[in-house]
Amino acid sequence: MIRRNQSILTKLYILSDFFVVQISFLLAWWIKFESGLIPYETPMPIEKYALWSLVYGGIAIVTGILVTLYSPKRKKRFADEFLKVIQVHLITMFVLISVMFVIKEIDISRVYLAIYLGLNIFFIIFYRYFLKVSLKHFREKGYNRQFVLIVGAGSLGKRFFNNLKQYPELGYEVVGFLDDNQVWDSIEMKHFSPILGSLDDLEDVLSRELIDEVVLALPLDAHSKYKNIIVLCEKAGVRTLIIPDFFDYLPARPYFDNFAGMPMINVRDIPLDVAGNRMFKRVFDIVFALLTIILISPVMLAVALGVKCTSPGPIIFKQERVGLNRRNFMMYKFRSMKQQLEDGVDTGWTVENDPRRTRFGTFIRSTSLDELPQFFNVLMGHMSVVGPRPERPYYVEQFRDEIPKYMVKHHVRPGITGWAQTNGLRGDTSIEDRINHDIFYIENWSILLDIKIIMKTITNGFKNNNAY
Repeated sequence: MIRRNQSILTKLYILSDFFVVQISFLLAWWIKFESGLIPYETPMPIEKYALWSLVYGGIAIVTGILVTLYSPKRKKRFADEFLKVIQVHLITMFVLISVMFVIKEIDISRVYLAIYLGLNIFFIIFYRYFLKVSLKHFREKGYNRQFVLIVGAGSLGKRFFNNLKQYPELGYEVVGFLDDNQVWDSIEMKHFSPILGSLDDLEDVLSRELIDEVVLALPLDAHSKYKNIIVLCEKAGVRTLIIPDFFDYLPARPYFDNFAGMPMINVRDIPLDVAGNRMFKRVFDIVFALLTIILISPVMLAVALGVKCTSPGPIIFKQERVGLNRRNFMMYKFRSMKQQLEDGVDTGWTVENDPRRTRFGTFIRSTSLDELPQFFNVLMGHMSVVGPRPERPYYVEQFRDEIPKYMVKHHVRPGITGWAQTNGLRGDTSIEDRINHDIFYIENWSILLDIKIIMKTITNGFKNNNAY
């Protein structure tokens, strides 16, 4: 039933995408040729545009199948689907234009094609997001469930069970456990699904119960049993997933890689290691930084005048920070403190009522206006708009030995704002909590997450109660 439902849902996605493409064609035609909003010459007949729209829809479906846009999405992030939709329609438009060039179809309006492409991407992303949210809602209510059997009732199996309960929107229900040694006590019986038997009972349980996936959560000394378990699951047509017993040593999102023809576990999946993601983020950073500098230039001018008029010394304060790949760079800020001696080494945190601050400096620090020059750091490639906040070399050397995984933050460009900062971890707050948030951002990066962080930064305001 579950597989049949998934097959039906996949077909519905394909039909819906094709239908949306044709709706986008009609709307793009109206905007370009009927609305009067855009000047135009006499177009080709609408039938010709309709024909090319049918061709575009067919190419988009084939491309979507090739890049796995229509694979099951229950366990996947919407951000991944978002990027694939953009990828599919950019490729489709490139193929369409190439075909039109080869057959010398040169009378199609370029403006129409741009509107058509934009509408396709917007409407498909919109309806897919709405559908994903709706499916999550129905799964939370108990519809469209998938049933899981956990092989191994030790600490690993229990942990997986408890984690799965925290995501009811995924629609998974644990039928029970299999284990050779474990027996629930009275308290565990209330908190966990029942133990249905030993590992030798697997074939009988698979034939008796409705099970969609088997999760292996066995200790290392039981790995010799994996072969027989996988054979039985394959025979029953049930998917098999393995949680490695060294799970506790791995970060949140390891992934399988291939090296010299051998499968290997890459212990940390960093989306920004992918060249396409890196380029996309860099283009976003440049465009956003340029637009922001233009829009806030009057504010920056006012802050610069305020710094100049309220204390002697330079307007811009430069401080060495550690950035991408542990490379040092000079980070810019509006100066908020009294000018220090040239040979002074600043290794101290600012504190409440810090005597080094100027009166105007206190204001711009508490409102984060002192950070505005960092948009020029973004343009120069030292920083990103969103990312872990950079720290001074003195503290990096200190924290790298004191805090596990501290240096992971240097796998990406540092940011003006970040996931930790939008969750209140600014100024005099826990370094460990900041690093945990930074690692979450690094392992779960998407352009949608960047936009979410930027919007949270704006809506939360720039007031920093921890800025001394």
